[in-house]
Amino acid sequence: MFRIETIVCTFSVLYVAAESDLKARNCSEVREACTERGFSFTHVPLQEIAGEHLRVCSRGTTCCTQEMEDRFGQQSKQDFENLVDETSHELRSTFVSRHKKFDEFFLELLENTERSLNEMFVRTYGKPYMQNSEVFQNLFAELKRYYTGGNVNLEEMLNDFWSRLLERMFTLLNSQYVISEDYLECVSKYTDQLKPFGDVPRKLKAQVTRAFIAARTFVQGLSVGREVAHRVSKVSSSPVCIRALTKMLYCPFCQGVPALRPCRNYCLNVMKGCLANQADLDPEWNQYIDAMLLVAQRLEGPFNIESVMEPIDVKISEAIMNMQENSAQVSYRVFQGCGQPKAAELARSARGVSDVFNARFRPYSPEERPTTAAGTSLDRLVVDIKEKLKLSKKFWSALPEETCAGERVAAAGAEDEQCWNGHTKGRYFPEVQKDGLTNQLNNPEVSVDITRPDTLIRQQIMALRVMTNKLKNAYNGNDIYFQDSSDEGSSSGSGSGCTESCTTDSDFLATEAPVVEADRGGPAESSAAGPAPSLALPVLLALSALVVLHLQAR
Repeated sequence: MFRIETIVCTFSVLYVAAESDLKARNCSEVREACTERGFSFTHVPLQEIAGEHLRVCSRGTTCCTQEMEDRFGQQSKQDFENLVDETSHELRSTFVSRHKKFDEFFLELLENTERSLNEMFVRTYGKPYMQNSEVFQNLFAELKRYYTGGNVNLEEMLNDFWSRLLERMFTLLNSQYVISEDYLECVSKYTDQLKPFGDVPRKLKAQVTRAFIAARTFVQGLSVGREVAHRVSKVSSSPVCIRALTKMLYCPFCQGVPALRPCRNYCLNVMKGCLANQADLDPEWNQYIDAMLLVAQRLEGPFNIESVMEPIDVKISEAIMNMQENSAQVSYRVFQGCGQPKAAELARSARGVSDVFNARFRPYSPEERPTTAAGTSLDRLVVDIKEKLKLSKKFWSALPEETCAGERVAAAGAEDEQCWNGHTKGRYFPEVQKDGLTNQLNNPEVSVDITRPDTLIRQQIMALRVMTNKLKNAYNGNDIYFQDSSDEGSSSGSGSGCTESCTTDSDFLATEAPVVEADRGGPAESSAAGPAPSLALPVLLALSALVVLHLQAR
């Protein structure tokens, strides 16, 4: 009786063992998982087969054919590239959208400012302005060309604007004379000595130069960040990386456990090896972000382009009024240096003088602010960009962590034993490697050649380094050459540099736009040193006006 029971028990144990072995070798779960993932294989084994044909996964018994392993390798490459693309999507979209917003804001600010100046000057100066409006159109055209990357020297361009304006004003204010081109060249030589527009040109040049340098460099910085993020996120997988990814992501299929996710530390080592070059971008990226934040601070404070451009019509008109008030003394000094020009026809000259002095200047109303395409003020726009920039720091070194985060790729806990460790279900013991190419020498999962840095990544590091240098100079109010399509190999600095426009912050902040009152009266103050002007010119102007009135009365 005892013998029979022993035999029955032995057969029962053998049956259970045989059933367990049969279950372990069943590949039905793999077939179902392949179907769910969209794989269409010619053949998926019903049970495990010998795996000597495999090159990546275990060559023991397996549920994978050679076709399956090859397809898994292709899918691993695509999965990895998609994963990095998705992980970096928010970063890239941030730079794209903020660059677009800032660019729209700035260009519409220029457009609105030009339109505001034109409308004010048409009301204020009428025909004399309309006959000379191209001087102001050229100013805004050059400002826009500079902002969009043109090779424009801001200081020279602004100096040229005031010289052209002086020539036109001098001609209008002395329309009783024949003023030739040669004579105007002589007039322009006295610009610095006479200061016909008062201190407005110096202050405005300091404001415009520093604000435009900061704005252009900032938008260029956003553009560079956008391009770097786009290029670096388009990873190119090496064969050793694809092999490691296949082993991590799809060898569980071949082992009959397709639902088993990689251990987190295992995932980190694979990603740190595959993204080693991207991590090397991080130090230069962080410096670039810091430099962008510095320039952003300038845009919020003394280099605020909005506070410079909105009252520019007021400031230029103030300069014109100053020239009008001091026209007698300016003309006298010019006549001393350049000689007395030939007199023109009396009626024509008197009419020109009357047109100029009929101008009545309307006070500036700060409530009349231009709308913007961005739908926000510069301050709010910059605050938003700053917050996004801060979040992007250390992005590239954190990329392996981000790709392994959550449960989409890796198992939840680093100490989890219910995960794929590259060989079987169990805890992953190797140490997690540090970031960067040189730290992958002993990476147990990816055989990285640390002697061959990625060329594309090195190019992006250099692009960031150049941009960071430009940003640091812009923070200090200095310009650096930006090459455009019209340049012919020149490598010299084209911007304003740092000459007389490089005032201190306190000086810059002190140059607020004064509110000019309508019909300003009082004696005109001379802006140039020297003897008192002769009464000949004012008397002549008065006589000319009387003649016109007499002719009109007749």
